[in-house]
Amino acid sequence: VQLVESGGGLVQPGGSLRLSCVASGFTFSNYDMGWFRQAPGKERELVARIFNAGGSTNYAGSVKGRFTISRDNAKNTVYLQMNSLKLEDTAVYYCNAHWERDYWGQGTQVTVSS
Repeated sequence: VQLVESGGGLVQPGGSLRLSCVASGFTFSNYDMGWFRQAPGKERELVARIFNAGGSTNYAGSVKGRFTISRDNAKNTVYLQMNSLKLEDTAVYYCNAHWERDYWGQGTQVTVSS
């Protein structure tokens, strides 16, 4: 099983990034997919989740209206489009797959700084 994130980097406040997570080794379409983040000294928190059936989504209040999660089951990929980035969005972002068990990616660093 692998979840491989990409797309992180350094961006100025107000900028945008698109994270991708490619999954392998399990039936992607069965799993709810999510993005979590962990900032230094803080606990890991849910950013956004997209459910396996119907593609409904939910978001943390702090990112609602700025971030969009989507998935492409044909490509075994989940995305996180992040717009209007703020300093407080700086964190390591982790991809998560959740159904019978949880799988995690290795994380990708997002740094928002002027």
